Amino acid sequence: MNQTPPVTVVVVDDHAIFRTGLKADLDADRIQVLGEAADVDSAIAAIRQHRPAVVLLDVHLPGGRGGGGAEVAAACHDLAPEVRFLAISVSDAAEDVVGVIRAGARGYLTKTASGAEVSDAVQRVAAGDAVFSPRLAGFVLDAFGTAAVAVQDDELDLLSERELEVMRLIARGYTYKEAAKQLFISVRTVETHVSHVLRKLQLSNRHELSRWAGERGLL
Repeated sequence: MNQTPPVTVVVVDDHAIFRTGLKADLDADRIQVLGEAADVDSAIAAIRQHRPAVVLLDVHLPGGRGGGGAEVAAACHDLAPEVRFLAISVSDAAEDVVGVIRAGARGYLTKTASGAEVSDAVQRVAAGDAVFSPRLAGFVLDAFGTAAVAVQDDELDLLSERELEVMRLIARGYTYKEAAKQLFISVRTVETHVSHVLRKLQLSNRHELSRWAGERGLL
């Protein structure tokens, strides 16, 4: 009988004790931990190095530009759907849940979840499901009941996949150089994409672009 290979994960949390406990509690027959990280920058590096199926991602992390887990998910947006994110946090605040989901996470658990529950959630997220506790799912429905409609904007259809990637980074405040490094393209290519985006959306500058993206829940 062929055995299903374990789902590969990277564990991201700034508390070493929690990382150690979580790794010990995960079902070793179903989950294989490839690496771990304690801050935004090391998390992005570890995810790009290991390319896990799922990242177990704490919401509040030091480093980077101060965006925590949401910043990590957003910075690795280009790896989707190969890499999926499952947030796990002590916080069950609506703003934390919605923020990291907007950035690309496929699910959200609180740290009261058992090792078996986290293992099940990892497998479900790896398979493409979205996983939330009932209370947290309510936050997501409340937030995205209108946002989902807003994202289905005819103007988005005007942009290529690469233009969307560049647009999100620039709208979040990345410089052209930072966006180029993030996407592994030249600064000139970023400038060209931004020019095309502004022309297609009939916007004048990056400040208008940030406002446009924010109104559509794209940041």
